[in-house]
Amino acid sequence: MRFIRDQGLALAMFGIFAVTLVGLAVAGWGDYNADQAEHGGATVSLVGYLGTSAFGEAVFENWESEFLQMGFYVLLTAYLFSRGSSESKDPDGKAPQNEEPRLADKRKHVPRPVRRGGLILTLYEHSLSIALFAIFFSSFALHAVMGAAEYSSEQLVHGGQAVSAIGYLGTSQFWFESLQNWQSEFLAVGALITLSIFLRQRGSPESKPVAASHSETGG
Repeated sequence: MRFIRDQGLALAMFGIFAVTLVGLAVAGWGDYNADQAEHGGATVSLVGYLGTSAFGEAVFENWESEFLQMGFYVLLTAYLFSRGSSESKDPDGKAPQNEEPRLADKRKHVPRPVRRGGLILTLYEHSLSIALFAIFFSSFALHAVMGAAEYSSEQLVHGGQAVSAIGYLGTSQFWFESLQNWQSEFLAVGALITLSIFLRQRGSPESKPVAASHSETGG
């Protein structure tokens, strides 16, 4: 089918996401029940586990770091350069991404916000980073809510006190959970930016042509 051919990359990535999310659920369910049994608590079904704060925290803690990384990556690549990287615009050349959309030929198949102009176009010009940061902040909030519930249950078991989501933001555990993921995400992106200067992957748009010089910038 043409749709599968045209959208195969996205379908493959979302397919891998679905498989790994199911794997996370099953593995987390087993670990959760083992911990419950060890401490004399009640075990739950797989469906029941999906509604626990333990599962929610595990999911949103990771989504938070992924979308933070991608949001900053999209935003910073609009203004900063890394000469020789396939992930960077050429600091000495004209980038099509910088073209003024208000001068575009409206007879072409341009997106509707470009045709309308005004505030709609201004928002559309930055819509990718806006969407990524919106998902980040939503995941950040859900991590705080789910994490607070999980943290509170552990505190109560050990004679401590429950905390609110706001209170949980002030704990070292919340920031440890967040920063352990954030640092790895930014390391991975930095590695991709730098390695693509010297290394190649034939056929990938994330790589320069195999015969391109190390100083050539962009894909």
